[in-house]
Amino acid sequence: MEITKERRDEAVELRVKGRLDAYWADHLARALEEAIRGGDHHVRLDLAEVSYLSSAGIRILLKFFRQLERIRGELTISRPSEAVRTVLELAGLKMLLLPGPRAPATGEPEVASRRLERDGAALEVFAAVPGSRLRCRAVGAPERLLAGGFRAEDCHTLRFPTSTFGLGVGAFGKGFPDCRGRFGEFLAAAGAAAYLPTDGTNVADDLVASGNFVPEITALYALFCEGTFAHLLRFEASLERGRITLAELARTALDIAGAEAVGMVMVAESAGLVGAALRRSPTVDAGAFGAPEMREWLSFTTERAYGRSLVLAVGVAARTTPANVAAWLRPLQTPNGPTGHFHAAAFSYHAFPKGFLELAPTVSTLFEGAVLQGVLHLLDDDRELNGVGQSEFVRGACWVGPIAVIEREGGAR
Repeated sequence: MEITKERRDEAVELRVKGRLDAYWADHLARALEEAIRGGDHHVRLDLAEVSYLSSAGIRILLKFFRQLERIRGELTISRPSEAVRTVLELAGLKMLLLPGPRAPATGEPEVASRRLERDGAALEVFAAVPGSRLRCRAVGAPERLLAGGFRAEDCHTLRFPTSTFGLGVGAFGKGFPDCRGRFGEFLAAAGAAAYLPTDGTNVADDLVASGNFVPEITALYALFCEGTFAHLLRFEASLERGRITLAELARTALDIAGAEAVGMVMVAESAGLVGAALRRSPTVDAGAFGAPEMREWLSFTTERAYGRSLVLAVGVAARTTPANVAAWLRPLQTPNGPTGHFHAAAFSYHAFPKGFLELAPTVSTLFEGAVLQGVLHLLDDDRELNGVGQSEFVRGACWVGPIAVIEREGGAR
């Protein structure tokens, strides 16, 4: 099979030559996936030189037709061969896949935006809820990681309805006895939560709000934010660079919000994550936590992980670190970078619509339609010889809200 790609107006056209059977169907699927990953949501297939179409080929056409329809895109067949036309007519799919009159779109009304370029990326900024501000609380004492571990009195029960987001170290379960051997990194946003247990399974778990059910986490410490976001930032790295770093995104978010600190929730295609995850639950009976023992406690990414995955990242960034939360915020880039604390959950890739997005449905679709692969605490690996740098992203959506102050609750004892 031969597939050539050509841009036509606002669509991309894939010209296919050969047999579209079980052997070659995956070849077409890969070409369609690459087009969608590249931001092309209107795809035409020129099948004038396709001599045979099997059921496997039909399944690929239907799969990507439905995928593009979900994200307000379109897949059409511009020139079917006689063999293709006959099969589609017999299968009752002619009107579905061949171009013809279509009903006008009835989606959400367009939201005004402004476009700019910065740090090798094209940006589109939407005013989500202008003037809104987030409330942020730093709950617990992360300092206890180095001071002998956590006890039952260090636990905090946190509920995460759709109006909240947060991150920290915690577990799904009721109280310290239930969670003692499973505490690990977690994040939550828009009524969904994910965490990585430290019980040896190494399989990330999730909870999603439904009806009266709200995700609840037993946290040892957490950054907990609530409120509405003032801005939605859509970004895409330039072809020349191909990626944008977490520190660059944080700096851009701070500038757009015009604030000293911001809360951020991001859904983006990953170019590779850099970070660490707990291996063992950091309780007082789990042993010493210090520099010599650190590799027994933490697993570090020795190279960028979860490339080409879709990532949900949650965090707080600041231009300078407030003294009361110095244990929470670390440099996202050295030297002269903003400080922050971010966790990320990686999922199998799927495309999502362009333009303005609502956070809750976007996150819900991610948890319901993709496979959760892992959770990481994001770091800047700035080692002189072997460091792999920062987490990087290709394109995505970032909801941003200014924070007036980060309040500290339950400080170190």
